[in-house]
Amino acid sequence: MNSIKTAALLALMSAILMAFGQYIGGSSGLMVMFAISMGMTFMSYWNSDKIVLSQYNARQVTQQNDVLYQTVAKLAKNANLPMPKVYIIPSDIPNAFATGRNPEHGAVAVTTGIQSMLTQDEMEGVLAHELTHIKHRDTLISTVAAMMASAIAMLANVAQMFAIFGSSNDRREGSNPIALLAMVILAPLAASLIQMGISRSREYMADEGGAEISGKPLSLASALAKIDHYSKYGALPHSSEATAHMFIINPLGSVKSMMSGLFSTHPSTEERIARLKALAAKQG
Repeated sequence: MNSIKTAALLALMSAILMAFGQYIGGSSGLMVMFAISMGMTFMSYWNSDKIVLSQYNARQVTQQNDVLYQTVAKLAKNANLPMPKVYIIPSDIPNAFATGRNPEHGAVAVTTGIQSMLTQDEMEGVLAHELTHIKHRDTLISTVAAMMASAIAMLANVAQMFAIFGSSNDRREGSNPIALLAMVILAPLAASLIQMGISRSREYMADEGGAEISGKPLSLASALAKIDHYSKYGALPHSSEATAHMFIINPLGSVKSMMSGLFSTHPSTEERIARLKALAAKQG
């Protein structure tokens, strides 16, 4: 069901993008800017893993006798995945993420804080969650969604400049100001909401996959509760909006508001825990 929802949300974002093109098509400058945007996104996709690992000062673990390395290797074998690279982030704040454009180039990174705080069973649940992201190619899906959202935001800016600075010859006769307002304001907002919806769907799927790979849904639920608790006391150093969706729990710190659920890249931790407990009960 979540896969269908993700596909539908991507299709909706594509429709928004095409609506922009239909409304303000024919501008050579628009096409040039769109091509530049696509090219920049393409380059960031191929180098995103290196960029984000460098951003968090991650250090690669290569020793095969290391407990973390052995645990990842065992779980990767359970998931029928190639062995990903393993990294440690020097931070006391517990968190973890996965990156890489496909399973053959996957990487898992955890903070030093999560290693000292979680039990071995809880760590296996977290690592299995991250391996599920790699298995489902969630990095690719997130990149496509980010690409479309960025393109829509760019087109909204172009439409705004066109409306303000375009000459009377450039403007369409009888253009609808309400439609233009919707493109400039509502379309980028809708694209952001769709992107966040895709991220939340993938988190639910990764929780289910992590429970299956590790065989320990309650341990994963316990780990989520601990990480969420500590996330309320501060943000992970070097964290940003651009990479927040990658982590198992939002690394920017919890700022609760009436709109936080709508604009969050992650579903509520309480709901995730409830689903994992229901899954454990179903498994008996």
